[in-house]
Amino acid sequence: MTSSDRRVVAVTGAGGFIGRNLVVRLGEVGLVVHPISRTTPTDEAEALLAGADVVVHLAGAVRPRDPAEFDQTNAYAARVTGAIARGGRRPLVICASSVRADDDTPYGASKRAAEQLVMDLAAAGLARPAIYRLPNVFGKWARPNYNSCIATFCHNLARGLPIRIDDFDAPLSLLYVDDLVDQWCDLILNQPEAHGFLEPAQVRQITVGETAEIIAAFAEGRRAGQIQSVGSGLTRALYATFVAALPTEAFSYPLVAHTDPRGSFTEVLKTPSSGQVSYFTAHPGVTRGGHYHHSKVEKFLIVHGQALFRFRHILTGDLHEVRTSAETPVVVETIPGWAHDVTNVGRDMMVSLIWASEVFDRARPDTVAAAV
Repeated sequence: MTSSDRRVVAVTGAGGFIGRNLVVRLGEVGLVVHPISRTTPTDEAEALLAGADVVVHLAGAVRPRDPAEFDQTNAYAARVTGAIARGGRRPLVICASSVRADDDTPYGASKRAAEQLVMDLAAAGLARPAIYRLPNVFGKWARPNYNSCIATFCHNLARGLPIRIDDFDAPLSLLYVDDLVDQWCDLILNQPEAHGFLEPAQVRQITVGETAEIIAAFAEGRRAGQIQSVGSGLTRALYATFVAALPTEAFSYPLVAHTDPRGSFTEVLKTPSSGQVSYFTAHPGVTRGGHYHHSKVEKFLIVHGQALFRFRHILTGDLHEVRTSAETPVVVETIPGWAHDVTNVGRDMMVSLIWASEVFDRARPDTVAAAV
């Protein structure tokens, strides 16, 4: 596909929270993107809107100091739809409205006015409308004390600042910005014929207090070298948002190395239910280990140097050895009921990563000394 064949997308409000995420994603999927912001000259903006195959209208006042800004928003929406009409291209028009559009407030009235302008275009055969009444949208690059309470919670807790909760049980309907952007990208790329008012997918229901507790746990876990299960669902989205809110001085943090004549041992990361990750070093000729476990399982990976792992079954006396090195990566797993140790058989410092199936508990270490 040449650049002249690619679909052209104009995005109003491109400098805002959703706009910035959307513009990046549209570029990633190969679309020609024309960001339009408050600094875009009026003539240029209207020309870009008139020539677009797709218009995503995101511009609008959120928390204006002066309610008169809603009138300016309405006037801008009229200029947007007017430029689309003059272009005559019958573009797909994605309009970001709000679940509060039916509220009897200046904000609600402003959103209804924008919806109506887009629907008027459709009635005149000048656009294919896709209007989304969005709930609380959250994610990276949201502004604290402006876009959502999620942004504020993440910003404050990432800096050790207090957060304010007026009603712990207040309901929240949350939509992760990446999920929203994926929906819009799919719509833009596939452009099904049926349009109108469309429901955003993957909206999740939770309370303000529950959300705050999840984010607070991220902050506390980070201080303690722990991490929750953050690989899927709402927790994944909230964790990404929290980390994106970290100040640059928090992009790294120190670990504590426990050192003795044999080498060092350092815990890297602990989890509530999936064990912990650590690493250790050993000087040439040093042997570490010399114990067995009843239930704990460990995985070792030598990332520098050479190692000899030895095993002895504590009942039968059966022996087993594994020789490995960083040049030929092999995961060596300790087996319950087998005593084991590891010796640095190289000339350099040996370094090994370790995963253990449980976080070390000094009261119940499940580690029994036994020679191999």
